[in-house]
Amino acid sequence: MYRNLSPGAVGIHADTIEKGLHYAKIGGFQGLDLNLGQAHQLGASAVKDMYDEAGIRIGAWPLPVHWNGTDAQFYESLSKLPEHAQLAAELESYRTMTWVAGWSNDKTRQEQFDFFVHRFGLTAKVLLDYGCVLGLEFIGPHTSRRGARYGCVYTMDAMLAIGCAIGTGNVGLLLDCWHWYTCQSTLTDLRQLVAEEVVYVHVNDAPAGVDVLEQIDSVRCLPGETGVIDLVGFLQALNEIGFDGPVTPEPFSKKLNSIEDKDEAARVVGNALKEVWDQAGLD
Repeated sequence: MYRNLSPGAVGIHADTIEKGLHYAKIGGFQGLDLNLGQAHQLGASAVKDMYDEAGIRIGAWPLPVHWNGTDAQFYESLSKLPEHAQLAAELESYRTMTWVAGWSNDKTRQEQFDFFVHRFGLTAKVLLDYGCVLGLEFIGPHTSRRGARYGCVYTMDAMLAIGCAIGTGNVGLLLDCWHWYTCQSTLTDLRQLVAEEVVYVHVNDAPAGVDVLEQIDSVRCLPGETGVIDLVGFLQALNEIGFDGPVTPEPFSKKLNSIEDKDEAARVVGNALKEVWDQAGLD
């Protein structure tokens, strides 16, 4: 595993790879997610050189497919996926990911399940040709789905079932400790995973004094800030199963976002993750 930065996930605007690498170094991160748009402009060789010079690993990249749009939007974006996946593969960045709202007022449970399997299945088949894997993030908070008519995929096991139904072998989890906590999964559940089922990891913490069923998705804390989420145990369990991918903070923190000096913001979030990392006994 390695400590990874996705600037947008911590409220930092970095529209170039150069800026992203700057913030990653300032924050003591070991990896930085890939800006595909910039990478296409610069070319694989130049991007490799930039990362190598900075001593930073190339992380993952957001799935550039409009999977939840109209048929026209989906198929148009899917047609462009090969060029994105080919470039990412040239950069040895084989992990891509997206989040999935697994409930609906319109689609029944079966209709949602079939929809996810169909669209992510077509996506996974394209990615497979380039050795890439797809991480799907389930959204755990009860408060996010309690007004919906039909639930479907909001737990770790349910999302893994989507991957099993697709059957390509390259669909796993974008595993966020927030959603793992709010859907009330356990460390035992994590230890029953195999490394290949985890594509990408988000870490954060939850506000103290709020029942798990009342946690609000957009109100989170820095990693290790409150100790409500057992992040040390979470990281140790992932290490035990052999996960070797990016671990990226996504705290949605007002405290962090209020820091005007973004160098300082990168240091704050980087230090928070490093402290928990050290407590977990990780390298």
